[in-house]
Amino acid sequence: MKIEIKNRFSGVVIFDHNAEENSLRLALEVAVKAKINLSCAILSGADLRGADLRDADLSDANLSDADLRGADLRDANLSDADLRGSDLRGADLRGADLRGADLSDADLSGADLSGAKGALIVLEDQPEPTGEPEPESGLLPPQ
Repeated sequence: MKIEIKNRFSGVVIFDHNAEENSLRLALEVAVKAKINLSCAILSGADLRGADLRDADLSDANLSDADLRGADLRDANLSDADLRGSDLRGADLRGADLRGADLSDADLSGADLSGAKGALIVLEDQPEPTGEPEPESGLLPPQ
């Protein structure tokens, strides 16, 4: 079965892979090992659980709603990538370039972001600060 990875803006095929028991994950891993530039790739909704994507150039790629649980993305270039709604639970993002990446609604539970560049995480649904200092003991004063 032939898998094609296309550019999200031009529709041009960036990489294709043909194997009997092919998958997008396998095709992507082969492309990464061959050092193919995968910037602007269309990978939205892809099942990439546990994929070895170390050092991948996925800058400006569309990875929205992708399943990247446990993926190895060490030192990957994810700058300006669309990662909205992606599942990155337990992913290894050490040293990854996340500058300009859209991580809205992405699940980063248990992900390792050590040394990642531009990893600004905004926590939503957090209570607004009251402006009153918390007691150091953690106990409330007697009433």
